[in-house]
Amino acid sequence: MNSITSKIALRPIALGLLVLIVSTILFGRAQAGGGHFYPPVADAQTRDECGSCHLAYPAAMLPKRSWSRIMGDLKNHFGADASVDAATAEHISRYLLANAGDTGGQRYGAKLLRGVSPDNAPLRITELPKWVREHRKISDAEWRSQKIGSKANCAACHADAERGYFEE
Repeated sequence: MNSITSKIALRPIALGLLVLIVSTILFGRAQAGGGHFYPPVADAQTRDECGSCHLAYPAAMLPKRSWSRIMGDLKNHFGADASVDAATAEHISRYLLANAGDTGGQRYGAKLLRGVSPDNAPLRITELPKWVREHRKISDAEWRSQKIGSKANCAACHADAERGYFEE
């Protein structure tokens, strides 16, 4: 084999290595996070409405029945009136239900929802058994600190929460 032929033969190998390296960089993060990645809200209207007051929590973090309860009582949304017009509520509900942790988002939400009985519709992600276990070492004083403020402020500790990454 002369040098030109050997260079041509090496190109597929080099291309394959390049693809492997790029894939590792692009997809490694989601795999490294394992059960700590939840697809961020991809629907603009849902992201804008929900994200105007708090992190637009990934739909995969709660089961369908929980999103139904939350969307069914927006007037009493954790102490605030989060009411929106009927068309907007319907649009957001469709998105959340289609991507809930026990439907379209099951691939990501299944671990987080482990231990939640099928007849339970938790309203708070912070009350899910897995969430409680993973945050058990954080003291009440830390939760109330100026930096964090509440258990609902994921972005205070998880810098990439808006992008769906909740590892430390």
